[in-house]
Amino acid sequence: MATTRELGHSGLHLVPLVLGGNVFGWTADEQTSFAVLDAFVAGGGNAIDTADSYSTWVPGHAGGGQSETIIGKWLKQRGRRDDVLILTKVGSELHPGDKGLAKARIRRAVEDSLRRLQTDYIDLYQSHKDDLSLPVTEPLEAYAELLKEGKIRAIGASNFAPDRLQAALDAAHTQGLPRYESLQPEYNLYDRADFEQNLLPIVQQSGIGVIPYYGLAAGFLTGKYRSQHDLQKSPRGGGIGQKYLNEKGQKLLTALDAVADTHSATLAQVALAWLMQAPGITAPIASATSPGQVTELLEATELLLTAEDVAALQAV
Repeated sequence: MATTRELGHSGLHLVPLVLGGNVFGWTADEQTSFAVLDAFVAGGGNAIDTADSYSTWVPGHAGGGQSETIIGKWLKQRGRRDDVLILTKVGSELHPGDKGLAKARIRRAVEDSLRRLQTDYIDLYQSHKDDLSLPVTEPLEAYAELLKEGKIRAIGASNFAPDRLQAALDAAHTQGLPRYESLQPEYNLYDRADFEQNLLPIVQQSGIGVIPYYGLAAGFLTGKYRSQHDLQKSPRGGGIGQKYLNEKGQKLLTALDAVADTHSATLAQVALAWLMQAPGITAPIASATSPGQVTELLEATELLLTAEDVAALQAV
């Protein structure tokens, strides 16, 4: 297994692939989720990313918490809490109007997450999305208390605009508040411009870690969706077709095919290996709905792309 990388200056050391928990309780039931988690740890993985709002978008899942609940049951039954890092998030809407990063809400939400996860601490607690109604300092003040109490070990930001991320980092520095040690942006071979142009300079200057989501572009970069007919294979198909099934997407799949052939690898492995080698990236997040997929994804940590491979993929 690949060597671990520190996430910013958090003291948390991650294998360069994080398991996404968004599918737990959605496209993976509890039994399947347990099998996926077992395979991930058995394969050397050590970090699991989730959120309190997973999976509010599923009918009957109002209030969220399904993913955290499954992970908590697994941690308890397997006795694995010391073997894995738990990364979760706060701030997304759980019920109509119940959202945001107000101090009181964070205090309430962390207790709910700890209860569902059946643990007394969270390794990385992330602002799921910025709360523009508040100064950037308010959530940091709440996190300062939670860090002091030992309920969380480090904090991260997800889906922050560059100016607000920089403002939060500046405030942490000048006001003695904890700083975000990681950023979780959307970033993959297809969606590159926003991160590379606007966020990468900030993370490189500040030395914070990056754990991008949608590393496989919602599954498009696996090569599973190459035609309109293929979109019927998954609940995510419709959205994938609208966004990725175009000339640029097809060219990218062709380039991935060529590099994958060279290495006797899968498209998913190449797409993730590209991310793992990209400037500023600590570990991409990818989800799986079977143990076989977990094995395939973890093998990407051993795949070393050449400069020619990278150039061919980025030329698209």
